[in-house]
Amino acid sequence: MKGITFPAWHGKRYVTLAELLVRLGSLGLDLTWRVECDEIVDPRCVEMERLSVDGGMDTLTLLSLTTPFLQLIDAEARGSAEDKLMVILTEVDSSLWDVRAVDERVLSELRRHYPGATDI
Repeated sequence: MKGITFPAWHGKRYVTLAELLVRLGSLGLDLTWRVECDEIVDPRCVEMERLSVDGGMDTLTLLSLTTPFLQLIDAEARGSAEDKLMVILTEVDSSLWDVRAVDERVLSELRRHYPGATDI
């Protein structure tokens, strides 16, 4: 699994988990997600963690819980397909996103949208 990191802030705009999910496009639609939040900043964090306990949640459910605007602090979303981990989206201290993915197309798409991205 390869990865990139980039600032969670672009000027005054925060890059949300919802935005990253949308950027995954069709590559992220069939994933099952599990989310862990080190810091509960919103009741939706509790709901995401609750849904993560059993079988996880689909992408559209996760997207619905992260919109409108939800800023995370120290959280990780793991997307799997057929029990194989495909994508890890880690929000670090509300300042960085670390993204790891099996499919290089995911990283290429994010590099295109976030030019400050560097390999990790």
